[in-house]
Amino acid sequence: MAYDTKKDSKDKIRIDISDSFGAERALKKFKRLCDAYGIVKEYRAREAYQKPSVKNKLKLEAADKRRKKTDSKSRGSKKF
Repeated sequence: MAYDTKKDSKDKIRIDISDSFGAERALKKFKRLCDAYGIVKEYRAREAYQKPSVKNKLKLEAADKRRKKTDSKSRGSKKF
């Protein structure tokens, strides 16, 4: 394997690159790992402070949206 992905004790992302390993491929791997660890999601959540009441409201709205989406999919798939 040309690269080595390791999870340190402090949950750091580390990608070792050799000369035969392309920079584009390493960047793609890095982005994939950031998504897997939730780094981008955490960064966006910390960009601006939200009051707990606002967070709860958004959470409930997202749940309602998901519920409506799954309900509409289940109704549309029934065959008579």
